[in-house]
This record gives sequence, structure tokens and C-alpha cells, in this order.
Amino acid sequence: MQNYVTGGTIRALREARHMTQAQLAGLLCVSDKTISKWETSKGLPDITLLEPLAKALGISVPELLSGEQIVNTNRAGNILRSSLYVCPVCGNVICAAGAALISCCGVALPPLEAEEPDAAHRLELEELDGEYCVSLDHEMSKSHFISWMARSTSDRFELVKLYPEGGCQVRFPRRGTGCLYWYCNRHGLFRQRLSHGPRTALG
Repeated sequence: MQNYVTGGTIRALREARHMTQAQLAGLLCVSDKTISKWETSKGLPDITLLEPLAKALGISVPELLSGEQIVNTNRAGNILRSSLYVCPVCGNVICAAGAALISCCGVALPPLEAEEPDAAHRLELEELDGEYCVSLDHEMSKSHFISWMARSTSDRFELVKLYPEGGCQVRFPRRGTGCLYWYCNRHGLFRQRLSHGPRTALG
């Protein structure tokens, strides 16, 4: 394990929850002196205590290990701030609403950085019968294709899988603003904001 929880992280998260060392110790069935040792870097919590410690501090184990929750205090779960991961081996798509350590097929996956679409990957979109009709003029060959399209809003993430030699059109329910994502197996992840309009809703 490359990273481990630090005393500074434990103390900052405990104080953010207005919790005393004794209160945290009571939740973990350890002594307050043990908590003090952790926070002053005179000891480390056993690995078996990481999950209950994270639960007591109101965060996930990856957040506890990375300390990111100290910086990122927004825990509203806004899907628009999610990270997307794609496995290069099996094509699995993972949407994480918070800090996460993601791996698939034995590969550690980095979060993808979405790009603005170029001319070859630009979407066409219409609003029709209460739906967004999204299409892309792409060759969709076995060696070069759009793997999936997705729609994210503040409270949901909807993904539609696409296949080589198939169509490149998707419909999403019309639910206000958000983002559209689409993934090209050669050129990676693209993103475009979604806003209301009379016929086209790409902003």
C-alpha cells in the first residue's frame, strides 16, 4: 500500500466533526491515548481499523487514505462533479461520485479527462417528444467506434452502450441541463454542456 492515513488527516477530520478524542475512541473501542498517538504520529491505526475509522469520520476509506476530504468539503454527491473511468482491457465504465481508487482487470485506472469535441466528434442534438435525440456521424467500424454515450445531471448518470457496425444515435429523457459524454475507442472521452433551446440544446 503506497499511501496510509496520517495523524494530521485524522485530527483535521475529527475536529471538522466537532468530535473529541475520547468520543472518537469510544466509537472505535480504543483509548483516547491511542487516538492521541495516531494524531501526533507516534503510532498508526491497524489496517483492520481503517474502515470503522472512516465510518466514524463520515468519509470513505480512499478519502481517509488520501486526505482529500480535508480539501473537498462538498459531499452533496453532485454527479456533475463525478470522475469517469474506462478499463482498456474489457471496456468497463465506472462513474465515481467521490474520491476512489479504481482498478479493473488488474489495471489501476486513472480518471479520464474529458475534451471538447473536434469536428470529427461533434454531436448533433434535437429535442423531440420530451427527449434529447443525440447522434454523431462516425464510421463505427470494428477498429474505430464510439463505445458509449452518457448523460449526467446533478442527481443521475445515464449510460447507453454502443457497438461497432451499429448506429450512433441515442435518446435521453429531457430533464434539464447537465452534460453529455461520449467515448471514442481511439480518441478518448469528450464532453459538452447541455442547455435548453428551441431545437438544439448544445451550449
